[in-house]
Amino acid sequence: MSKRELRNLAGKSLVGILCAITAGMLIVFLYGIFSRGIGVLSWEFISQPPRSGMTEGGIFPAIVGTFWLTLLSIAIALPMGILCAIYLYSYGRPLWFVKLVKLAINTLVGIPSIIYGLFGMAVFVNMLSLDVSLISGALTLAILALPLIINAAEEALQGVPKDFTEASIALGAPISKTILRVVLPTAMPNILTGTIISIGRVAGETAPIMFTAATFYSRRLPSSLSHEVMALPYHIFALMTEGSKGSLQAPIAYGSAVVLLLMVLGVSSIAIIIRYRFRRNKQW
Repeated sequence: MSKRELRNLAGKSLVGILCAITAGMLIVFLYGIFSRGIGVLSWEFISQPPRSGMTEGGIFPAIVGTFWLTLLSIAIALPMGILCAIYLYSYGRPLWFVKLVKLAINTLVGIPSIIYGLFGMAVFVNMLSLDVSLISGALTLAILALPLIINAAEEALQGVPKDFTEASIALGAPISKTILRVVLPTAMPNILTGTIISIGRVAGETAPIMFTAATFYSRRLPSSLSHEVMALPYHIFALMTEGSKGSLQAPIAYGSAVVLLLMVLGVSSIAIIIRYRFRRNKQW
């Protein structure tokens, strides 16, 4: 066996070992969460509000709050992210400005989520007087998800073969119609892949919403954008850090974590189905 083949074999073996370690850690993590939380799951736990100082009842208000925070934030961030990516892909001029914008986007990706929470509190809650509310939390989470969506959308647009664009323009289509009718539909499956990652991050964030949207306890469901809400990430955090009856609250926290994982999995599955349909239509 030659040295090149040995290096290739060693590289493949290393990648396989790392993948096995990652999969093993994921299995251990999921087992730890589900083994502690699956026992408290029931219809009452899913459909009822909390009672008796968060030691009984369910988590229905937190489920609804998490759903609306995630849905609104992605609904705000997704069109803005796609439009920004289209601008950078097709209209960005001059070059120094495009580089500056990309630097800002990459910097935003690495900013800790607690900073987004402080920004949301300073701007949306205090400066704009939106108070601690559903809309303040959704706007904050939208800003958090925006750089991820922009990067994913721009990479997806750049992955579209140049032949598609050149053929459309050669047939007389303007650049705007070429983007809307050719480039964007072709790139949409990969854009949705980035959106799935954003959904997972937005749904599981605690720091941004603890200053802008979340409340420790509420029996009512949000009926307007100005209402504060319960949310599963903050609910888990509060049960494990602020509760006075740890032995009763810990199982509820683990059960809430299981529900949160299942919610993220469910929303991601819907996005994957939509992505699959886009790809199937593109093949036709």
